[in-house]
Amino acid sequence: MRHRYLVTFTGTAVRLSSYFLPTLKENPSEAQIVSHRLMLRAGMIRQSSAGIYSWLPLGYRVLKRVEQIVREEMDAAGCQEVLMPAIQPADLWRESGRYEDYGREMLRITDRHERDMLFGPTHEEVITDIFRQTVRSYRDLPKNLYQIQWKFRDEVRPRFGVMRGREFLMKDNYSFDLDVDAARKSYNRMFVAYLRTFARMGLKAIPMRADTGPIGGDMSHEFIILADTGESEVFCDASLLALDALSDEVDYDADLQAMVDVWTAPYAATDEEHDPESFETQVAEKDRRKARGIEVGHIFYFGTKYSKAMGAEVSGADGEPITVEMGSYGIGVSRLVGAIIEACHDDEGIIWPESVAPFQVGLINLKAGDAACDAACADLYAKLAASGNDALYDDRDERAGVKFATMDLIGLPWQLVVGPRGLKDGVVELKARQSGEEETLSAEAALSKLTA
Repeated sequence: MRHRYLVTFTGTAVRLSSYFLPTLKENPSEAQIVSHRLMLRAGMIRQSSAGIYSWLPLGYRVLKRVEQIVREEMDAAGCQEVLMPAIQPADLWRESGRYEDYGREMLRITDRHERDMLFGPTHEEVITDIFRQTVRSYRDLPKNLYQIQWKFRDEVRPRFGVMRGREFLMKDNYSFDLDVDAARKSYNRMFVAYLRTFARMGLKAIPMRADTGPIGGDMSHEFIILADTGESEVFCDASLLALDALSDEVDYDADLQAMVDVWTAPYAATDEEHDPESFETQVAEKDRRKARGIEVGHIFYFGTKYSKAMGAEVSGADGEPITVEMGSYGIGVSRLVGAIIEACHDDEGIIWPESVAPFQVGLINLKAGDAACDAACADLYAKLAASGNDALYDDRDERAGVKFATMDLIGLPWQLVVGPRGLKDGVVELKARQSGEEETLSAEAALSKLTA
């Protein structure tokens, strides 16, 4: 099973004059961190209630792109997508022993028949119930099932926008294996798949050994991206920053332990797991990195914690029952949108990596109503869409400064600027948002560069 991408986006072009993009000029007073401020200012989200947000068109496009990358990488790693109910029966959680242990973050509800239910914060119990009802033989293993679904955790103090909300979109998947060796192979597959997932989003994610928390288990890694505004302090060997998860094609049927070892051998720890003595002993002073980090993914191997409690067994080759080994793996899809902004922004606004940008190109008409500008922009607008580029065309009757500020704020990778002076000379301006580099070239050359 070799890694390949299964789905691509087709080009769409939208006129800003008709697009729902309620931007804000000033920083909202309730927003404490960069991503929350910029998501509100860029018209990506609006708060419905504490920790619960509506996703507006621009934000939703980014969310769907992040989701699609996650989906492609899960599919490439051999996982199969399902969709489980958000509302779960409390009895399943009583079976596993977690109903009382989970705490007040769980939103407990009662239906009209006085049955105890809950809004799922995670789905180990539901997926284990599905497995025990349907899988009988060792021949049916391994299995790895995932979903991308909204979850709810009743945070006592939701804050930081989508970074720590109560309702959030999450990818969670669950592996089922016959023995410990097979389970660790499944764990390694997810370890590698996670590295590739975050790298495709333009992020450098560092795996760090982590506490298993209420999930349980004896092996766990957090995937942390470095950002100045990160929520936790992290310590790592600088050699990890030079590794490239996309440098080689991955064969998920092969033994991936060697790749996992490359990423886990250098020192890396969050402040909770940090051992100063080991850090100084294992890492040369010049390679020691102390920074802030944001958790974007978490993987667990927890053996028979749930399968034993809930009777998830298969018949072995000798006919004897075997309690299956399990793992679970989570990525905060909606949280990732905020995390990417925390890692990718400047004083003017967001700087989207191309893979997750809501549009690839912002087409700016500097003089809407001018016949030559309107005609040139209409032609570029059509050709961008036909070539597969997503374009947002600012055709509003606004000052040039307003248009530039909007494009810098929403952070599209490219700005294609058309004005009457340039057209007289047969040129347009192409600006790269990340580097700030500007080029003056013909419309055909600009299109060629954008569609290369």
